[in-house]
Amino acid sequence: MDSLSTEVSLCPQALGKALPASPWNPGQAPFLTLGRRYWTIWGREDRPCPEMETLFPTSTSVGWNTSLVATSAGGENGTMAGPVSSPGARAVVVPVLYLLVCSVGLGGNTLVIYVVLRYAKMKTVTNIYILNLAVADVLLMLGLPFLATQNAVSYWPFGPVLCRLVMTLDGINQFTSIFCLTVMSVDRYLAVVHPIRSSRWRRPRVAKLASAAVWAFSLLMSLPLVVFADIQEGWDTCNLSWPEPVGLWGAVFIIYTSVLGFFGPLLVICLCYLLIVVKVKASGVRVGSTRRRSERKVTRMVVVVVLVFVACWLPFFIINIVNLAIVLPEEPAAAGAYFFVVILSYANSCANPVLYGFLSDNFRQSFRKVLCFRKGYGTEDVDATEPRLDKNTRLQEATLAARSSEANGLMQTSRL
Repeated sequence: MDSLSTEVSLCPQALGKALPASPWNPGQAPFLTLGRRYWTIWGREDRPCPEMETLFPTSTSVGWNTSLVATSAGGENGTMAGPVSSPGARAVVVPVLYLLVCSVGLGGNTLVIYVVLRYAKMKTVTNIYILNLAVADVLLMLGLPFLATQNAVSYWPFGPVLCRLVMTLDGINQFTSIFCLTVMSVDRYLAVVHPIRSSRWRRPRVAKLASAAVWAFSLLMSLPLVVFADIQEGWDTCNLSWPEPVGLWGAVFIIYTSVLGFFGPLLVICLCYLLIVVKVKASGVRVGSTRRRSERKVTRMVVVVVLVFVACWLPFFIINIVNLAIVLPEEPAAAGAYFFVVILSYANSCANPVLYGFLSDNFRQSFRKVLCFRKGYGTEDVDATEPRLDKNTRLQEATLAARSSEANGLMQTSRL
């Protein structure tokens, strides 16, 4: 679900060859190969790319992210021209947007990591998953300056090792994000539907083990990026280099990332919240009003985070899935749409800290305390029954209260 080449190229000459005809690429029509959020649209090589000149005009005829283009008289293989002398608007707009996303995302997610690690009061089961989500987003943000540079200069100047590293981090971010949201949704299901039976599982230690498993599985899922990410010969950009048959490999990768890295986990998430709704409507939550209010707030926050994630990622996967069945038009509007959904997927990494601040009183008050706006914590979404790390002696009373609640068989909920 996260991939490789930093943007859209409507110029099939980028890799110097056309794809063979296949069920996914009939008649060598344009074909979208996805590495995660990196795009290369393949097609015939017997013409230049004027449609991209309309969208991002440059001093020469160039595609979205290529410094080498084939002339219309290049024949089957095309004639490669020299490097582009002026990258034009594309070299300014794309890097600026990447760096803007990087700045906001890096600052916001670093703040989330700090407050969860700094304040023992924030070390809850739900917040452990949020911590891992923020770490994944920070790793992604660290790679965006490299991608911005590639967009600015139209080639990858950092060598194959960094290419592989940046692409792998991009993939790990996407997989870790959806898997963390899946685990958080399962945790919400256990807290609401099976509060007593799940008490032994909803503990910080178990949350840490689950998070470690998420990272390990995400790395396993990202192995194709480790293996096939490389600098493209003749184009000098960081992208996925599929073996032959290129079209089949690209299609399989799109299906692989879409099913295992988005739609599959999304199905589990939807099932969890469906069961929560059924349970609540059927019997209600038989606990005190304070605990009920706390659970509603925590569940609402997780639901909103999931919905924003889906809103940012669903267009990206829809376009890729649709492109497996039909040929998407090579037009400025299509290129703009490709660019928009890629930026939108990256922007999701900026959204989560904002959501925590709006939806969680404790996160909001912790942010204010760190930023010297206000001291103290919020209390509206506090729940004494939430298991948390109790090594800090300053929270001894809260720890004893949590243990007492567990002993009485009360429902455990996350306190944010």
